[in-house]
Amino acid sequence: MRSSSSVSLAGGRGSGSVRLSSPPACPLTAPVDAAVEYLMVKKDFQAALDTCEKGLETLNSSAEQEDSSFKYAELKAALTIVGIQALAELNQWRGVLSWVLQQYGETEKIPAKIIQMCILLYVKVGERAMMKDAVCEWLRCSSNMSQAGFSTVAELYFLHILVQMGLMDEALEMLETDVGRVAFTDEQRQAARSLVDIQNEKNATSSNTNPESVTVVTTTSASKQDKLTRRLTSIMRLLYRGLSVASVRIRSISLRRVFLALILLYLLLVRIDPALPSAFPWLLRLHRLLQQTWNTMFGPYYRATTRS
Repeated sequence: MRSSSSVSLAGGRGSGSVRLSSPPACPLTAPVDAAVEYLMVKKDFQAALDTCEKGLETLNSSAEQEDSSFKYAELKAALTIVGIQALAELNQWRGVLSWVLQQYGETEKIPAKIIQMCILLYVKVGERAMMKDAVCEWLRCSSNMSQAGFSTVAELYFLHILVQMGLMDEALEMLETDVGRVAFTDEQRQAARSLVDIQNEKNATSSNTNPESVTVVTTTSASKQDKLTRRLTSIMRLLYRGLSVASVRIRSISLRRVFLALILLYLLLVRIDPALPSAFPWLLRLHRLLQQTWNTMFGPYYRATTRS
């Protein structure tokens, strides 16, 4: 039996064993791999940022020979994107745009995908104004109009910056410039105009709300509340007065009448059969005593309530 872990190639002069191996990794890609590992696996965002900055310094030192190469531009963009994510995780998003400008020098030279990432970041934190001038300058650069992501940048700028900031005039003006004609088709521009019209109608409806009607409604509700408050106050005063009178009357009732009423109730409910003829005088006396007690205790309060 023959076993071999290598691949044998037969040549004209003899045979030999050639071990296949993958080509060595490019040293310029090592910072990208390390930065991604720090960011996604180890969650060490500061180390990821530091790795990106060191990798960008290395790329800038070799830029004299490879400035025009596609590979150099892709590596620089990759390190910049990872650096932006690290800054966001470190809650240093305010310095993202200035950090990107440090890497590219001018706004017009920033790649489209990095501009898109910056727009989405600042929109998410509610700071659209910080990107407005930079994106406008980037879109007006004629060399950027040939980039693949130019239309996406223009769309994000139109929808998430101009419209959301209420800059409808600038939004319509953008559609009529070279930027709008290059970035959007005729159907897209028409849809964008319709969107602006709808937004203007909403703004007009909200701004045309009659403040006088709001004041009248508020005044009417306030007057109703005042009337209800006064009525409740008068009722509470009357109730308090009645309870005060009742408490005074209760104190003035003699213990003899109370004791007698309790005895009669006991005899009526426990010992006396109402069906017997002899129970009638007791019932009549109890009725009179209870009526007198009622008039003494609650009569004044009842008359005061009737007059009000």
